[in-house]
Amino acid sequence: MIDIDFERLRCMGLTPAMAQHLALQPEPEEGSFTLMRLTEVHRETLRLHDGQGERSARVLPRVIRELSDEDSALAVGDWVLAADDRHGECWVHQRVPPLTHIVRRDADGSRHPVVSNVDTALLVMGLDEDYNLRRLERYLALVQGSGVQPVVVLTKADICAPTPQLLAPRLQELRERFSSSLDVLAVDGTQAAAAHALAPYLNVGQTVVLMGSSGAGKSTLTNTLLGAQIQDTGAVREDDGRGKHTTTSRSLHRLPGGACVIDTPGLRALRPDVDEATLAWLFDDIGRLALHCRFRDCRHQEEPGCAVREGIGGDRLRNYHKLLREARRDTMTVLERQQQASVWKARGRATRAWMKVKRGEA
Repeated sequence: MIDIDFERLRCMGLTPAMAQHLALQPEPEEGSFTLMRLTEVHRETLRLHDGQGERSARVLPRVIRELSDEDSALAVGDWVLAADDRHGECWVHQRVPPLTHIVRRDADGSRHPVVSNVDTALLVMGLDEDYNLRRLERYLALVQGSGVQPVVVLTKADICAPTPQLLAPRLQELRERFSSSLDVLAVDGTQAAAAHALAPYLNVGQTVVLMGSSGAGKSTLTNTLLGAQIQDTGAVREDDGRGKHTTTSRSLHRLPGGACVIDTPGLRALRPDVDEATLAWLFDDIGRLALHCRFRDCRHQEEPGCAVREGIGGDRLRNYHKLLREARRDTMTVLERQQQASVWKARGRATRAWMKVKRGEA
């Protein structure tokens, strides 16, 4: 038997779609279970919320093995079925398969979950030295590959307040580089007006995640949405505008209006788990121009008559090529990666040998 109180859990982000999704899942083993939402992940324990209160829990080894076999793991935002043992300790017996799941990859290709079951990803980027469109493209690839709606939130708009001419060019640059359907907001994260600007994405039962680099203003914006100083915030460095990792773990919070927000630390390794089809959708302008290239198999690098190189900025095109290489590498087998590494090493040796001949050292 599963204890589900929809109205009580609605404030934790339970949607009709998730409730229906749960009803289609196989019944767990005999016993009484409570549907709860994962709000924090620690090394040995979790924090779960049942809509009334939060408590600590642990995960059954069987569940850990099953998720590992699926190349997955529990993440903040997951819905789980939990039950107490005879000693009163809470254990997770099953994860409800997430409707959305944002995953990043490490340099070795291994997957790491970021968050689960979010409706909107607020991609936070400061209007100070944090402003970086190549990094924003990576966040967009990370989010759009999971089916989550992205919204760009430009924070520290107060920096541009004395000189409004600084904001307009950046907004125009965003519109020219990205799809016109992408929502872009400029806010001062310390002011209540920021919460009003984000209200359309914070309806009852909705879950948003704040993502961005350290120092972008995610925790400040979280506190503004909560109406209380819950998350620690810190100053940014004066030389480059980057912040320390004040937020060290992901955490889910209930907002007064009935939505949920997940604050996240800045990702040290920002490698999206995407395929070529997702990149083609994100860089659709490149796909449209590619139809006008002289050669049908044009790689948009050195070929003559390349319409893409003529119509796309060099910075965006370089970022596209880099993301495409990463996506293709992630689909390779271990043997194929080893063969590719051997080719690169051989090219490196040949280049060094040629340089020695050129310098007269051979």
